[in-house]
Parts: sequence; C-alpha cells; structure tokens
Amino acid sequence: MSSTSAEPPQPAHSLRATSCRNNLERRHHLLKSVQDADPLWLRDPARIEAIFCCQFLALLLGALIERQIRTAMREANTAHIPLYPELRACPAPSADRILEIFADVTRHELRHHGKLVQTFEPNLNPLQQQVLELLGVPASHYTAAG
Repeated sequence: MSSTSAEPPQPAHSLRATSCRNNLERRHHLLKSVQDADPLWLRDPARIEAIFCCQFLALLLGALIERQIRTAMREANTAHIPLYPELRACPAPSADRILEIFADVTRHELRHHGKLVQTFEPNLNPLQQQVLELLGVPASHYTAAG
C-alpha cells in the first residue's frame, strides 16, 4: 500500500473557491436577514419547500437586478449612482437599495360609484428614472396602468 500525498491546492483554485464561498455566505445572509426567512411556524414539509422556493426566487431576482444595474453602469461608464442617504455615491448598488428608492412610489385611482374618474400616476424623480433606464425598464411601463 503506497501512501500518496495530496498536492496542496493551487493559489488560483483557492482564491476562486474562497470567492464562491463569500458570494454564497452573502446570499445566505440576505436570505436570513433582509428576507427574514424563517419557516419554522409551518408544519407541512411541502409548505416549507414552497416557501423556500419563493425565497430562492426572490434571491435570484435580487441577484439579477444587481447584475443588470452593475453591468449597465459599466457600459454607461457610470462609476456610481446616488443611492445612499444624503444622495451619497454608491458604486455597487444592492437590490435592497435599488428597491428602497421605489418604496414610496404609488399609483392611485379615483372612483365614483365604481367608475374610474381619474388616475394619479406616480411622479418619478431623476434618480428613479436613471435607475429604471439602467435596468432597461422604460418609465412608461413603470407608471402606465396595467
């Protein structure tokens, strides 16, 4: 029986593995903190699986939003956008910060006896318009009645 020693991992391989682990840990942090995933109150395993499927999809959409805006920022040669409080520069926007700037945007319909009288569309500020443009979402799609 010969003893063979395993070769130590190459630096590039170790760096790549550490990078993947950091991304995974960041997404797990988002799952447990931002999304507040805690299905312990559910008793049925199928419901637990369903809620985690929804949580996974939310994480996936958040990652895609981040990827889209960061890619668009690079292509537009935009170093940062003012997403932080006091309109401070944000070089790598998170989905949470992006969605937060749309939290107070609302659309209202005035009805009288069940009939639509008037629709009050949201007024998007320049920052919201810039983010929608970077995300490839026309402002008219965001504000138009569906």
